[in-house]
Order: sequence, then C-alpha cells, then structure tokens
Amino acid sequence: MTVPLALLGLLERESSHGYDLKRNYDTYFGRGKPLPYGQVYSTLRRLARDGKVAVGESEPGEGPDRKRYVITDSGVTQVEAWLTEPVAPEQHLQTVLFTKVVLALLLERDAQAYLDTQRAAHMERMRELTELRRTGGLVDRLLADHGLFHLEADLRWIDTTVARLGALAAEVR
Repeated sequence: MTVPLALLGLLERESSHGYDLKRNYDTYFGRGKPLPYGQVYSTLRRLARDGKVAVGESEPGEGPDRKRYVITDSGVTQVEAWLTEPVAPEQHLQTVLFTKVVLALLLERDAQAYLDTQRAAHMERMRELTELRRTGGLVDRLLADHGLFHLEADLRWIDTTVARLGALAAEVR
C-alpha cells in the first residue's frame, strides 16, 4: 500500500485536514498499523511540493490552527492512473520461509522443527483472523479473508516442503 496514493484518494473523496486524513486512513487501511501523524504531514508536504495537493488557509480548530488539503487535477490524474493499473502479482520465489528452510538444511539443523514452529504460528494467526472475520464489519471480514487465503497457501507450502525435506536436503548439500 502506498501511503501517498491512499491519501490522495481520500482527498479526492473530500478535502480534509491532516487529522481527518489520518483518522480515515487508519479506519480503512491501518488495521494493526496506524499511520503516524508525522508521516501524514511529511507526505502532505511532499504532495504539495509536487503539485498533487493544494494547501488551503489555516482554519481555527481545537488546538492549533489546521490546514485544509485539496487534491489538484494532477493529483486526481495520478490516482486515476494508479487505480486502473493492475498490481503485479508477487513473485514469492525468494521468501523468508524458504530461505530459513534451506539454511537450516545447509547448516545441518532441524528444518522440520522450524517448519512445525512456523505452522503453529500460522495456525494461531488464522485463529485470530477467523475471529475477526466472525465479529468484524465487512472491511474487517474482507481483510481477514485476504490474510487467511495467504496463510492457507503458506500452510500448503509447509506441508509440501515437509514431505520433500529429505530430497531438498540432498539437493542443497
């Protein structure tokens, strides 16, 4: 997820103050990882510098005066281009999981134990996401589904790798 483009998209929806942008970002995209205020304002400064947003006059509010940010035509064009481009499928040909298994085998350590520990961690995360899917709103349920599908693929890979550990050990040693 690219923060500048997400903020531009939120600004295309409506002009906003930095505080409101952060709140909206966290509501839709910041599950488990809220956007720091400093990042919001540094990103807005760069977007203004690049002509993607315009900064309005300061407005009084609770606390310090607040600036309202408005997307420019150039910003709208960038959001439109980004939304119409497909995201490249991740290659996943060199993952941390795979690297750890191969290194464990190369170092004559217990790759099976690592994979068993990893499986347990994946299962715990799946339980958490399943609960979120059961209790959350639609946004949470869709995000939980996305995470669960990735975890399921990892678990299939772990099972396949466990079944082939002997052959993999012979090939990498």
